[in-house]
Parts: sequence; structure tokens; C-alpha cells
Amino acid sequence: MSPGPPKVSVAQTLADKIVALKPGSLPATTTRKCEDLLIDVVGLCVTARNEDYVKSALGGCDDDGACTAIGHARTLTAVGAAFVNGTAAHGEDFDDTFEGGPVHAGAVIVPAVLAACERHNPDGRMALIGIAVGTEVLCRLSLVVPKAVHKAGFHPTAIFGAMGAAAGVGAALGLDAKQIVDALGIAGSMAGGIIEYLAEGAWTKRLHAGWAAQSGLRAALLARSGFVGPRTVFEGVHGLFQGFAHTTQGDYAALTGDFGTRWVTDTLAFKPYPCGTMAQPYIDCARRLAARGIKPENVEAILCEVAEGTVHRLWEPLADKQRPRNGYAAKFAVPYLLAAGFVHGGVGLGAFTEDAISDERVLALAAKVKFVIDPDNPYPNNYTGHIKATLKDGSVVEERQPYLRGGAQEPLTQQDIVDKFALNVQHGGWSKAQGAAALKLLAGLYQGKIELKALRS
Repeated sequence: MSPGPPKVSVAQTLADKIVALKPGSLPATTTRKCEDLLIDVVGLCVTARNEDYVKSALGGCDDDGACTAIGHARTLTAVGAAFVNGTAAHGEDFDDTFEGGPVHAGAVIVPAVLAACERHNPDGRMALIGIAVGTEVLCRLSLVVPKAVHKAGFHPTAIFGAMGAAAGVGAALGLDAKQIVDALGIAGSMAGGIIEYLAEGAWTKRLHAGWAAQSGLRAALLARSGFVGPRTVFEGVHGLFQGFAHTTQGDYAALTGDFGTRWVTDTLAFKPYPCGTMAQPYIDCARRLAARGIKPENVEAILCEVAEGTVHRLWEPLADKQRPRNGYAAKFAVPYLLAAGFVHGGVGLGAFTEDAISDERVLALAAKVKFVIDPDNPYPNNYTGHIKATLKDGSVVEERQPYLRGGAQEPLTQQDIVDKFALNVQHGGWSKAQGAAALKLLAGLYQGKIELKALRS
């Protein structure tokens, strides 16, 4: 006979800890990380504002309202703004990463909470609490059953993002514990996001963050109005983890155990390059090889040690990763990215145009890249890089990168985040004056009223 439902569910335990958090209670390190997230996400929305997929996302919304679509004159409903801003922030794959997941929190949580507060509770202190709570929930959920959601064919940012957004918006709008449990339960039925975009570089990964943001926001509003969701949404026999990880057995203490007293949000990584996170240490290795004076034409072969868990997304089919079908597919193709970093000394936003991915020097080098699985690779707890290049004279040179630059072991400074913002808004067509005005607004947003009109146009 199977046991009945628990007396106190995981969601109830989590909700109690969320409502105990009050404005001003966050550690200074967590507050600073949330300040960085705000600046980074707004810059990413602006850098993508003229891209085709953002225009399509905006064009697909028929719900005009009073909320800000960052970088656009048109205004939308709260859920519409959350969707468009989340899609834009995640679209160039230049957003933050939680290394234990991997999940991308900022592109989901910041758009959801900003839209909710702009429309329903324009209190910057509550927006700060909401962004911290949502980010923490999203990241911690990825630790319950590591790697299982990706292995099952789903995008963890999409699945856990809906839950994190529901929690973050719930906290920002001051929902009580019962309402937050309902919001989480409702969001479980809204979560989704398959990773079939990998096959041909389709755009759907880009909307996963936006869809999760709007879903969590919608779930919180429904719960606030009395709609009931299952309290066993996480551990239930038909719950989130059974549906998306094919198991109910997980480390739920990783979600709730020290929630509110230890903040994994503090360890969020900001990317140096606009592409898949696990590829970034390999780009660093390639750049160092080139800096040693090695010419691409003198390379006979390149072999990379890789984590088994990254192969199906970043390395296979190998021929497609050596010669990506389009610019978006190139963002998840380590052979191409490695070669681009080697040939050009880095990988920027310009590395994904049709001309860039047709560069014969890059493609010739990418064709020489192969991989071997390293059973001792620490992924997903740490992202490493390795290149062993055999040169045409028979000599062998090797480079290793022991961690992700921009992550916990070598974090970007706040000035680095501001510099990245400046480059992103310039890429998106904003003037220096517009960028400076936006930074001034963002610097005081958590201490004042949520007023986002200066982020339009």
C-alpha cells in the first residue's frame, strides 16, 4: 500500500521560508548580485531589441497594456512584457548561468518581477526581494536531481524557470504562504520546454525564458485571486520531477534546507562570451593557444576532453557542430566556437552572422576538432576546458581551463558588468546618453518606485 501525501509538502516548507523574508533582510552580497542581474538583463534586452526573433515575439503579442517592453516604444500587459523581455534577455545566450544547474535565472526572474511590480506593486524593495527569491528557487531546483531534466530532453531553465518566477512574483507581490504554494502548484502545469531546437538551430530556446517568466507571473496572479494548485507539485507521484526528470527521488533539502540563510544566488556566473556556457572554457583555451603564436594552418588535429553530460548538446552530431547550419546553432557548437576564438582572438556578438559562420579559415580549423569523454570531468559542479593540438611538425601543445571565467572562482567585477552593459546597448542602437540614463535609473530602482519609462524606445 503506497503512503499518502505528506503532512507538510516541499512547497509548503519553501513557502514558509519565502514569506519570512522581509525588505532589508538580504545579505549585502546577494543585494549586489541582484543589482548586477538587473543591469545585465536590461543590457541584454536592448542588445537583442532589433533581432528578428524579438520582433516576432513582440509581433505575436496582441495584449497591449501599460508595461515596458525594454527597448521598444510599444507597451504590453504584464505577462506580455515578461514574455518579450525574457525572450530578448535569453536570446543571444549572453545571460548569467548558475554553474550547478546549469540554469539561466536572470532572463526569467528579472523580466517577471519587473513586469509584476510595474503593474501591481511598484515598490523597489519588494522587487529586490522578488528577484532574490525567484533566482534562489530556480537555481536550487536544478540541484534536486542534477542533470536529469536535460537528460530527459527538457530545458531546465524553462522547467524550473516557471517555478522560480512564480515564487519571485509571489514574494514581490506579498502573497501569503498558502498563495505561494498555490502559485507553485499552478506553475507546475505551465512548465515546459523541449530541447529539439538543437537539431537545426530553431528559435524556441530563446522563448523558453520568456515563456517561463510569463507563466510564473500568471500563476502568481491566479493564486492571488484564489485559484488552487497542488501542494505536492514537486515530490508528488505526478509532480514536476516525475514529469520532467522521471523520478520523485531527489535531494529536496537542496531546495529548502538552508533557504534564506545561505544564498546560492551569490555564485551566479556572468558570461564572457555570447554562447553556450560549457563552451566558454574551451574558447579560453583556444585563445591561449593562438596567443602562443600557433597558426590555424599549422594545426593537424585538435582533441578535447569533455564531460559526458555536454556531448548531446554541444558536440553531436560532430559534423553539424564543425559546420553549424546557422548562427544560432553555432552558439551551441564547441568545434566552431573554439575555432572562431582561435582564429579571431575571441567570440563576440558578431561571430554568429551568416558571413561569420561561413569563414573558411574558421571552418577549416573546426573540421579538425574532435572530442573524447573524460569520465572524471566535474560537470555540472564545475565547467572546465581542455585542448590538445597536434601540429603539422608532429609536436603537441595543450591548454586547460580549470573553471568558468565570470563564475565563482573568477567573478566579473561590477565595473565589468557596467562595461558589458555599455557594449550591449551600443550594439542594440542606443546612444551613450540613453545608456547613461538607464544606468542611473537602475542604480536606484531597488530603493525607490518601479518606473521603467526611461527604458522604452
